[in-house]
Amino acid sequence: MNRKFKAVIGLEVHVELNTESKMFCSCSSAFGAPVNSNICPVCFGLPGALPKLNKRAVELAIKAGLALNCSINRIFNLDRKNYYYPDNPKNYQITQKDYPLCYGGSIEIEDSDGNYKTINIERIHIEEDAGKLLHLKDKSLIDFNRAGTPLMEIVTMPDITSPKEAVDFLKKLKRLLTALGVSDCKMEEGSLRCDGNISLYDKTYNTAYNKVELKNINSFKALEKAFEYEIKRQSDLINCGKSINKETRRWDEQAMITQVMRKKEKGEDYRYLVEGDASSYKISEEFIDEIKRSLPELPEERYKRFIRDYGLLPYEADLLCEDPCVSDFFEEAERTCSDPKAVSNWILGELFRMLKEKNLKLRNIPLSGDMLGKLILLIKEGSISSSGGKAVFERMFLEGKDPKVIVTEEGLLQNSDGKYIESIVDEVFIENPKALKEYKSGKENIATYLIGMSMKKSKGKANPVLVKEKVLEKLKRL
Repeated sequence: MNRKFKAVIGLEVHVELNTESKMFCSCSSAFGAPVNSNICPVCFGLPGALPKLNKRAVELAIKAGLALNCSINRIFNLDRKNYYYPDNPKNYQITQKDYPLCYGGSIEIEDSDGNYKTINIERIHIEEDAGKLLHLKDKSLIDFNRAGTPLMEIVTMPDITSPKEAVDFLKKLKRLLTALGVSDCKMEEGSLRCDGNISLYDKTYNTAYNKVELKNINSFKALEKAFEYEIKRQSDLINCGKSINKETRRWDEQAMITQVMRKKEKGEDYRYLVEGDASSYKISEEFIDEIKRSLPELPEERYKRFIRDYGLLPYEADLLCEDPCVSDFFEEAERTCSDPKAVSNWILGELFRMLKEKNLKLRNIPLSGDMLGKLILLIKEGSISSSGGKAVFERMFLEGKDPKVIVTEEGLLQNSDGKYIESIVDEVFIENPKALKEYKSGKENIATYLIGMSMKKSKGKANPVLVKEKVLEKLKRL
């Protein structure tokens, strides 16, 4: 009998908050500093060093909670999670257990049938990060720079039923948090990490099996591959009559398998204690209202507006709303040229191509949306050709120059003077009597040849649209 399994997946998403300093001290939280340069007695929990909660971290976590339709705990406290690990210098982590900052909330994704599905959020709590172990051939070193970095952990309910749904949820969450400015969500730098809790439900025998935890997955591709592998591994074990162990596993990117990190036959006793050095906190209604007023247009709202107001296709709107910088760039260009379709085509085509080729981000180049809009207007009014426009765009991308300046410097300005174009076409017709005779005999493709000869005679300076119109007009009169 082929047994039918349903995957039951819950996610724990760790998000590094976009603050200048750490959660409980004034040390910098910037990524990429020299090892062990951003540390202090508070980071290590040394005697007499007292933590002071970062207000900005609380504000950003509440901002995320409000955008995710969470409820906010007006009174919350911090807890100590006690455990020993080499990169945990205090032997405890300051986190939240019973009274998280936010609870409830949800994100909507599309299921495999194209219908909207709600993924519920259990809680959002704040905590500090641990350091980072650097594994060498025969030893491990520790960089404590990350210790104390402000984190927000978003825990979902086990509503996800496939690896694709997990990826879709994480992509939507990343897009939302980036648009809010809560985090840069750079997975390659560890500012967005995901753990997954996966179990199988046997629909044939109405049986639920043990849950397995997958730790610290840091890319969408790895998330999907790891979950696919783990679901297959568990289903194969069950089909062979073997049990599923309670354990924590990691994804091995090279071997493309999950591997055991530690067994979890018994619940881990972290001996949670209320953090005595940081008392309970009360959040005022005024503080929450102020954060509500600061919320920007959310990506999902913008996506729907782009389709409704600009007539874009869903896939176009989806790509344009991936990054708020791109969305803003699009709208700036559209305001200049009033041609959303052309702007979308240029962004999704030439702009994205060059960003990929040069390995750059939009925010790091001198090109503005207004400049792209001006370029599109030059093409629409016939001042330059489409091919000339691509050459101009490349210089705009690299140099940030106004398109009109580049057109002048490159000598790309097209001649749209009607009398000039008519004289060029007249000369071509006089020089090609054989072609005209062939056209009269029914070879209509001769028109393309005559258009090409006219453009050649003008050395590419004549407006091709007007040349085509003039050639076809004269041919009709033959």
